[in-house]
Amino acid sequence: MSAATASRYAAEYQSIAPLLCGQSLPWLQQLRAEALKQFSAHGFPDPREEEWRYTNVSVIEKKQFSPSATLSAGDVDREWLLSYQLQDAWSLVLVDGHFSAELSVLEGLPETVSVMSMADALVKQPDQLEKTINQAVNNDEHSFIAFNTAWFTDGLFLHIPAKQVLDKPVQVLHLATRPDILATTRSVIIVDALAEVKVIETFAGLDAYLSAAVTEVFVGENAGLTLYKMQCESDKAYHFGGTYVQQAKHARFIHHNFAFGGLLARSDIHTDLDQASECELNGLYLGIKRQHIDNHTRINHLKPYAISRELYKGVLDDRARGVFQGRVIVAEDAQKTDSSMNNRNLLLSADAEADTKPQLDIYADDVKCGHGVTVGQLDEKSVFYLQSRCVDEETARNMLTFAFANEMVDKIKIKTLHDKVLEQVLIRFPQEGVEKSWL
Repeated sequence: MSAATASRYAAEYQSIAPLLCGQSLPWLQQLRAEALKQFSAHGFPDPREEEWRYTNVSVIEKKQFSPSATLSAGDVDREWLLSYQLQDAWSLVLVDGHFSAELSVLEGLPETVSVMSMADALVKQPDQLEKTINQAVNNDEHSFIAFNTAWFTDGLFLHIPAKQVLDKPVQVLHLATRPDILATTRSVIIVDALAEVKVIETFAGLDAYLSAAVTEVFVGENAGLTLYKMQCESDKAYHFGGTYVQQAKHARFIHHNFAFGGLLARSDIHTDLDQASECELNGLYLGIKRQHIDNHTRINHLKPYAISRELYKGVLDDRARGVFQGRVIVAEDAQKTDSSMNNRNLLLSADAEADTKPQLDIYADDVKCGHGVTVGQLDEKSVFYLQSRCVDEETARNMLTFAFANEMVDKIKIKTLHDKVLEQVLIRFPQEGVEKSWL
């Protein structure tokens, strides 16, 4: 990013800063000031950085995105909202980077569960947030983190107390309603020992805008968190979403990442595993037209006996480009680690591109680790087999494409979310000859 663009954002920051949440807290002011300084010096990430070598974000220099100083919940089309809001879940709605109590649905949520906007949490629980913000990730990771730390307008705080098991999922719905908006949110999720919860992050929006969301997650000892992310934003939008997780002993973390929308979209999922903890990362990215979808995962095995499993699949058509960078790091003390990582890509067009870079950094000597990668087109023998069973070629190719993607969709155990994700898959690829009931 050019110095001029960084200076432009920095100059605008001076007028925005007084309106940002938590400005009365000295520790947060200092954190924001340090983040602003770092971002001003480096700008957005550059392809010369190894972690961003496949993704050039300089395209956003051509636009000026500005945060909304106030909530605009009244401008939200309720029918459009309901098309994304799950009916069998508690729903927390963020509009253009601001929490909306009016649009959220929290009736029946146990009183022991703390849920509020980040703005409210910084007033009611500042000590807790001082111990958690920038603890699962820090500004040195890359400058998008610094950007988010300096600019976040709001977000969510969710605390599940020890032994609490929620019988319904919690949906966090991010909506962008206006062109050229900068929707920047920071969220913290804390799941205490022996608690269980499912959280669904949904990103949707209209027109061209920049969404930058960072979520820090802390999973306590013997606790379990299943986190779903469905990103189905406008085909003109730009998206950065980072999820950074710290797992305690015997903690279980499962992440399902569905990346469908955006002209340029990047998702980071990083997790640190303690002794005997378990992690499962699943992902499906679908690219059409000129979409660029980047997925960056990192699993840090820090202690012995931890288990991690990872499977990401991509389907790319037209001139779309998909990126997968997966890294597993096994520390010297992390003996008896058991880890596997796989990335599979299906190219439907000669112009589509898949860049994949799996990495294993192993510093222990008693481990079981492996990875695999495939990039290719549909198996012509499978197409021929279906044709021999009286299926025309186009339908055969559609059936095989959906079967490839549907493996990931079938991992969703929440029916309404399963149906929403399946709907997004059907929107993006030809449906002729394919019945929804088959999937």
